[in-house]
Amino acid sequence: MPDRRTHRGPHPEDARLFDAEAQPLLRAAAADFCWLLDRGYAHDSALKLVGDRHGLVARQRTAVSRCCCTEAQSARRRAHEVGHQRLRGAALWLDGYNVLTTIEAALAGGVILAARDGAYRDMASMHGSYRKVAETLPALELLGHTLAAYRLRECRWLLDRPVSNSGRLKGIIEELAAARGWAWRVELAPNPDAVLSDPATWETTEVIDKQDVVAATADSAILDRCPGWFNLARETIRSHVPLANVLEMVGDGGVP
Repeated sequence: MPDRRTHRGPHPEDARLFDAEAQPLLRAAAADFCWLLDRGYAHDSALKLVGDRHGLVARQRTAVSRCCCTEAQSARRRAHEVGHQRLRGAALWLDGYNVLTTIEAALAGGVILAARDGAYRDMASMHGSYRKVAETLPALELLGHTLAAYRLRECRWLLDRPVSNSGRLKGIIEELAAARGWAWRVELAPNPDAVLSDPATWETTEVIDKQDVVAATADSAILDRCPGWFNLARETIRSHVPLANVLEMVGDGGVP
């Protein structure tokens, strides 16, 4: 069935699954899940145990999974997080789809998860194809205003080449950047996760100090390996989407 969505908004059941009545249950489940992860339980088996114990449906289990990590992972990620004060003169490479879909979801009223590691993550999912929605251009505009304040040396978007419509989105971003005078570069990469985890792997003829590259992403696999990252989605949402539906399920240390 073709994807006919025009918004990156909430699932029809989200108003019930994540309402004020459900949130104490979700926080308890997240705390239990973090406790199990910290003690070496396998992710999938721990999530099933917690989900069954608290009677969570699939979408609630997904939210718990995206919010939680081990204490060691959280500490590593926070230690490598770069504040906006350190971005001046830096090269910021964006995990394009990861950042963009979170801002789109926030603008559309979708659930935004504030995770244990401090990152903001959305509940949207892509299955090999990206579809432009009503929030795409507004989200790009907000990202542009946010990024312009940081006086970056370089702003480079990396989009997944294997994802359908990446070339079309590249054109949209480049056209908007040219119209606004934003010095953005947009590139298609076979695997942006690998590049952002280790910028030295990116093949280019340019002379780049790749030790100075900061990743803009909330992707857990990248955050566990990259030399430095910036919480761009969180900063953009906090600055420009004050009414975003941000759900705080996990506090510091994995407790609600």
